[in-house]
Amino acid sequence: MAGIYVHVPFCKSKCRYCDFTSFPDKLGFAESYMTCVYREMLMRKEELSGYTFDTLYIGGGTPSVIDESYIAMLVAAARKYFNLAKDAEITIEMNPGTVSADKIKLYKKCGINRFSVGLQTAIDSQLRELGRCHNLNQFVDCAKLLKGENFNADVMIGLKGQTLDDIDKTIQVAAAFGASHISMYALTPEDGTPIYTDYLNGELPDGDEVADMYEFGVKKLAELGFKRYEVSNFCKEGKESRHNLNYWRRGEYIGFGVSASSHINNVRFTNTFDLDEYFKCILSGCLPVIDRQEIDLPARKEESIMLALRTAEGLDIGKFNAEYSADFFKDYAPALEKNASALQTVGGRLRIKDEYLYVQNTIICDFLS
Repeated sequence: MAGIYVHVPFCKSKCRYCDFTSFPDKLGFAESYMTCVYREMLMRKEELSGYTFDTLYIGGGTPSVIDESYIAMLVAAARKYFNLAKDAEITIEMNPGTVSADKIKLYKKCGINRFSVGLQTAIDSQLRELGRCHNLNQFVDCAKLLKGENFNADVMIGLKGQTLDDIDKTIQVAAAFGASHISMYALTPEDGTPIYTDYLNGELPDGDEVADMYEFGVKKLAELGFKRYEVSNFCKEGKESRHNLNYWRRGEYIGFGVSASSHINNVRFTNTFDLDEYFKCILSGCLPVIDRQEIDLPARKEESIMLALRTAEGLDIGKFNAEYSADFFKDYAPALEKNASALQTVGGRLRIKDEYLYVQNTIICDFLS
């Protein structure tokens, strides 16, 4: 099984922290862009004929900002050109300020069965500070429209002026209005984004404060019945994101659209980040790939370790040894010894203990060359 990702790079406005490929001033190109995405799918139809895809993830940008008919046609194109499993998980990202009852009705009609909603925070002043184009009431309205549906709410910690009470309220709101999955991310101020100035000015919480916020959020989510299955992802029983799991298990996926990344047959490649260049490539019959890298055996091993140790289930040692003709405990003895207090082996799987999962990067680095 493999996954499909489609990048929709349009949005209503650019958030102050956003480092993704998105264009708030080019929504008028949406029809032309989606037509090119359908054409890119057709161009890859033959090479992917042997794959069965059990996830389709429509991300961005803000996919819900474009006309819903384009999304319906996108899902139809994926079904037409590829072997999309009957029970495929089909997800769309949405901003609460860009949805309506009619949009969600059509999303569901065309087969979308999972919704990822960007709440970020339940505090309106913080939403304004982030440059979000929605408020709490709009999230509540969106959640009511999704009543009974499988939906994720994004929650962000490490915001300017954010308190533990703010995080508590945000998580409570997400859970109370029906989210079965909550993604809790720490704000990462990227150089070149407006919020990076706040970071330089010391206006954002420091690392220790964010770690405390994370620990608080983990406990609150557990109290509400959300199980952590990856460092930033929590869900009710059986509500894990198949799209996410495929990535952390080093599965294969194909990306369509500007800046979309792919991993097929141990080759990673990325499409151009330039919208005009994307149009030129597709209209001239060329694939828009700008970076292509074959992953050699040492790199594959490191990827497997790095991705698996982010998850609660950890690394399957037997599978790793069989796939790579390795002796994990011998080959990585120094890293295992150095991090012995932070690691545990349960049922043949090596995992980072819960209390150390937030600082997993430091531990994982010791397993990498």
